[in-house]
Amino acid sequence: MTLAQEEKVYWNNGSLKIEGLLGKLSEENGVVICHPHPLMGGSMHNNVVEAIRDAFALQNYTTLRFNFRGAGNSTGNYDEGRGEQADILSAHEFLKKNGTKKIFLAGYSFGAWVGSKVLEQFNQLFIASILISPPLNYFDFNWNNLKNKIDLLVSGDRDQFCDAEILRKQAKKINCPMETICETDHFYSGKEKELIDILLKYIVKYNET
Repeated sequence: MTLAQEEKVYWNNGSLKIEGLLGKLSEENGVVICHPHPLMGGSMHNNVVEAIRDAFALQNYTTLRFNFRGAGNSTGNYDEGRGEQADILSAHEFLKKNGTKKIFLAGYSFGAWVGSKVLEQFNQLFIASILISPPLNYFDFNWNNLKNKIDLLVSGDRDQFCDAEILRKQAKKINCPMETICETDHFYSGKEKELIDILLKYIVKYNET
């Protein structure tokens, strides 16, 4: 369901080379999409990452999904979320240099956790943010530093790494809307269309504000 022909792109992040796929649809609006855990097989070639891409592409956003350091053809090594924050910032800079003016941040699983670390410090770089299945059962999130910095949280009700009820309490704490997909675990297999529909509803609403 991709609406833009994606092109393979590379950019430098310090001494590292980062690999991405760019779908150019807009000069104005774009999204940086962050993938799940690279040590658990996560990469930009992931069903949830592709669902995020499709939702934004359907609203004519330029999409940039990329591989964190050490994943795919991105050089370097896994850095426990530290260097990966710099990878996100470098992806943002790449879109900016390509003329994209307003940039969303969207992260899934590990990508949501690393994204939350970036939002703690640099949320002003992004016009809005969506975190899908932030793995709060596995990683520590500094929710006290995330109030009004996340615009949508999404989880399945059977998520093994993201307890939906705990996430709902945190969502209220940080003043963030949350959507739950029924009969869905962490991997969204067979639930991609439902996820796209939820994301589309939010993006359309955001575009109208």
